[in-house]
Amino acid sequence: MDNFDVVVLGGGLAGLTLSLQLKQKKPDTSIFVLEKREGAALESTHKVGESTVELGTHYLRETLNLKKYLDKKQLPKHGLRFFFTPEHKEEIAKRVELGPRKLLPVPSHQLDRGSFENELINESRKIGNTVLLGGKVLAVSFDKKNGHIVSFLKNNNTHKITARWIVDATGRSSFLKRKLGLSKKLEHNANASWFRVKGEIDIDDWSKNKSWATFLEKGLRRLSTVHLMDKGYWVWLIPLSSGNTSVGVVADHKHHPFETFNTLEKTLSWLKKNEPLAFSYINKLREKILDFKVMKHYAHSCEKAYSSDRWAITGESGVFLDPFYSPGTDFIALNNTFISDIITRDLEGEDVQLRINIFERTHFALFDNWVPIYKDMYGLWGKTQTMVLKIFWDWATYWGVPTLLFTNDGYTNIGVLRRLFSSEDSVGQKFGRLNAKMQSLFLEWEKFDTGVFTDRYIDPFDVEYLKTLHKGIDERHNPKELIEQVEKNVLLLEKIAKEIFRLMSKKIYGTNENIEVNPYKMSLAFCPKNIADKNVSKKTKNDVKTMWFY
Repeated sequence: MDNFDVVVLGGGLAGLTLSLQLKQKKPDTSIFVLEKREGAALESTHKVGESTVELGTHYLRETLNLKKYLDKKQLPKHGLRFFFTPEHKEEIAKRVELGPRKLLPVPSHQLDRGSFENELINESRKIGNTVLLGGKVLAVSFDKKNGHIVSFLKNNNTHKITARWIVDATGRSSFLKRKLGLSKKLEHNANASWFRVKGEIDIDDWSKNKSWATFLEKGLRRLSTVHLMDKGYWVWLIPLSSGNTSVGVVADHKHHPFETFNTLEKTLSWLKKNEPLAFSYINKLREKILDFKVMKHYAHSCEKAYSSDRWAITGESGVFLDPFYSPGTDFIALNNTFISDIITRDLEGEDVQLRINIFERTHFALFDNWVPIYKDMYGLWGKTQTMVLKIFWDWATYWGVPTLLFTNDGYTNIGVLRRLFSSEDSVGQKFGRLNAKMQSLFLEWEKFDTGVFTDRYIDPFDVEYLKTLHKGIDERHNPKELIEQVEKNVLLLEKIAKEIFRLMSKKIYGTNENIEVNPYKMSLAFCPKNIADKNVSKKTKNDVKTMWFY
């Protein structure tokens, strides 16, 4: 039997990028990637994960050094763009629009997954990895001492290979997770359906209001990941480098049962009812619809991802939460970075048990901290003011802590992780509690958010602290500076939380806009004491007022 250092089960985005990262870290590593698909992926392969954001983009561009390819062959992404005010679904120019009006300083991309994965196969083979297409994994026999045995089927013949390490990157098939009984249910019952349309869909064409259509440079709206929002759902529009467009519906089952949009005809009928303007333009292209796919109850978790028995799980094989902020490539980046560090050190003879334990806790703590961002939140999607506050909060937390840590190699620095996350009083633990409290606050505020707002445009980079946090992603820090910057960012988040609460409390109870607030205990269930805080940050207060419509 042929023997390899690492066998990767699955040659999609997660498995192929891992093969590149492992080889870059330790060029003499022997790697075998087993992919069930026969032949090259079709251009515009119909897969979830067509849009990246900053953390995942850094991984692809900088860690894997794919920036030249991405700039040349894939589309730039002009941020996430949201359209609220569901009261005006017939006229997009009247809906409140949230998104950047200028090109972003930190790049991201719209990925055509078929062409991208073909490029990754070529790159992986070029640097000496074995990538076998048309191979179906049959069984895995674990043997830490002598090497795990992988049995697979190729051309109706059974083959066996051995490996020191096995990594499951089989996507939602979750081969190892199922084999080892590691599946973990996640109580976030949302579903998705999507299809690709031949040709471009440009929302600039959706209104006769010329001043609205020309407010932004031509094409910038189209190059965004567009979100059309209302209670319980969002609809996406994503451009692809092939010239086609991806259209998707994502909805919480409580508000929009999956049975109402789980076929192409039902999805089109659903769009006609819920987003009539979008439907009117998509329906004109009905004959150009290329395919259709659904994903029922897409959120799932995993009991364990990294083992000292020399196996690991990455990508959707392990966990997946929600596509709303395009985080799929982020979790692949985090998974693969942990795995690459563990495997490389193990191959060099290092005892990696401590790193496995710390990475495991960090990985799932991060995932668990992100769950409140989505769970039970889809009911807020139609509340304009709530969603502006929430999206800006979510971006501030994302750029200020996890993305900054990733771009500065903080997640593989044991000293940094211990300092930030080891104790209940550590800044990382406080960060998780603060975010959970804010998500609860948005739910409390929902019933008070009754305003209808129209004809407004809000740019996240008009908010100074968001601009600073976003720019900070590209700044490099040594470990000591990184810890200090994360601590500063969490202090800033506390100030932002206080100001959001003060505005809500003033609207509901008429309290002073400078009241004392404990951001870890605040609640709108009762009127807070009208005691003035003498240390209010005027700068943060003015920033938060920029996104306040009442």
